[in-house]
Amino acid sequence: MERRRRALEGLAVTAASFWPGGLVQDPSTAEQSRCRACRAPLSRTFVDLGVTPLANSYLSESDLHRPEPVYPLHARVCDNCLLVQIDAVVTPSDLFDDYAYFSSYSDSWVSHARAFAESAQRRFDLTSASRVVEIASNDGYLLQHFDRARIPVLGIEPAANVARVAIDRGIPTEVRFFGVETAVHLRSRDIAADLLVANNVLAHVPDLADFVAGLRILLADGGVLSIEFPHLLRLIEGVQFDTIYHEHFSYFSLLSAQRVLAAHGLRVFAVDQLTTHGGSLRLLACQQASDRRTDPSVDAVLEAEAAAGMLDPATYEAFGRRVEDCRAALLAFVHEGREAGRSMVGYGAAAKGNTLLNYLGVGSEDLAYVVDRSPHKQGRYLPGTRIPIVPPERLTETRPDVVLVLAWNLIDEVMDQHRYVRGWGGRFAVPIPSPRIVA
Repeated sequence: MERRRRALEGLAVTAASFWPGGLVQDPSTAEQSRCRACRAPLSRTFVDLGVTPLANSYLSESDLHRPEPVYPLHARVCDNCLLVQIDAVVTPSDLFDDYAYFSSYSDSWVSHARAFAESAQRRFDLTSASRVVEIASNDGYLLQHFDRARIPVLGIEPAANVARVAIDRGIPTEVRFFGVETAVHLRSRDIAADLLVANNVLAHVPDLADFVAGLRILLADGGVLSIEFPHLLRLIEGVQFDTIYHEHFSYFSLLSAQRVLAAHGLRVFAVDQLTTHGGSLRLLACQQASDRRTDPSVDAVLEAEAAAGMLDPATYEAFGRRVEDCRAALLAFVHEGREAGRSMVGYGAAAKGNTLLNYLGVGSEDLAYVVDRSPHKQGRYLPGTRIPIVPPERLTETRPDVVLVLAWNLIDEVMDQHRYVRGWGGRFAVPIPSPRIVA
């Protein structure tokens, strides 16, 4: 496994030289060494995960005979504004061309979206005279619920293959990246958002200033902006290093997100703490001059972050050592299982799993295959490790001893859908914060 990892690192420049857009940029350049939020110099490492392929660049059979481009995956923290971020070594178009993530294949995520839509209608008095706009609307997983309530909707989604699914569902969708230019274009067509939703997209934005300025432009007077993202506090607490990959340029605490929004005239007036993605925040924001009162939930989360040491850059610096300890424990878990003759497979061809497996150097000799419900991934191979992706039916055919759930945030959903695994004595396991058998 260690030999595989060293070989992958050796491809960092070699593979990039074969592929358009595969240039590995020097992180010591002026552009890469400054914070994307406040432009302060970056010098403090959060965690260095070496070099990896793009986490959502799944391979076809024909790709297996070609080298893969790999890129540095080095997260730093800004000493000034405390934003954690990685170097933007690839462009958004590299990441979202033939995008493989479709939100609707997670039942729990669709349920989460439905609950939010129903709550938002009541909370913000949304009617047929209102408009809901979602940035990074994916396959219409959220907007479909507002549409069924006869509330006008509009999705904005840069991945054309994913947007096509939403359009086929009857969800109007603009296929484009979002920023000031798109916001101005929509306002010129008299489109403004009474509820503007940006779920799990803020992290995907290399140009935060352009994106957040666009949010401010598109938000209607009196409108509400709802932003969800994995909470950096939970990432640190749970050693969730696998949620770091090239598609996620930034990793937010409430404090760092609040500062980014405030710089563009947006004020956070309430915060909901969520269980999704290992622990997330939903920020509700409005125009700075709005008369909406700031809820006590905002100070409560800020105080929790301070109590956890998140105002001290040294807290961030210590994270890398905890990741190294987690890696050692995971390798021991896999090695001991192999030595004991236990067969192991993976569940969930998720981006987080690709970060984890490539960092470990684990391959198909350790995980025979990875199961995924999405037909858009089945028949393909994981980037870097080249482990085959198969449908869930393969579990009953091979009856593995251990199913390692790489999409650990969905562990309850996975165990419920595949409870039959226990029938042959199979067990489920999760990899972090330390590997353990769940049931």
